[in-house]
Amino acid sequence: MDASDYPKVSRAEGYAVGHLDDLGDGPGFRKVRRGLDVTAFGVNAIVMPPGVESGFHYHETQEELYFVHRGTIEMVFADGSVHRMKEGAFARVDAATPRKVRNVGDTDAVYLCAGGKDGYIGRDAHVYGDEPRVSSAAASTTGFTVSGGAGGSGDGS
Repeated sequence: MDASDYPKVSRAEGYAVGHLDDLGDGPGFRKVRRGLDVTAFGVNAIVMPPGVESGFHYHETQEELYFVHRGTIEMVFADGSVHRMKEGAFARVDAATPRKVRNVGDTDAVYLCAGGKDGYIGRDAHVYGDEPRVSSAAASTTGFTVSGGAGGSGDGS
């Protein structure tokens, strides 16, 4: 598969923008890495119907981060622990740690799984031109700057 397999994904020099539905239909893997041309790490969205579970698996080198976008899943680890994860939950799993995922909800669960190796590269963002990092008519939160200079100026890490 290549970019032409994802005609609804918007592409231009330096970026790609798409929706979960632009990357496939029905249950299973949505190839985010392939669909959006991600090259720095692996990333997939998984649509899992109620009552379905993956088998236990592990990786040789790839640490994974899971994020639950919709529904409720359980992550089961080979040590016997079970963690219920609702919308908004995260889990980080070492490469060699056996795990499986199961949908324990009544609707499709959607979770994102990103994997990589060799560590965090550090903060390398730069403000473009004279733009503020973030502007909003609402009050600032830590790590953001509100237009006009009001609000917090933390580093957001």
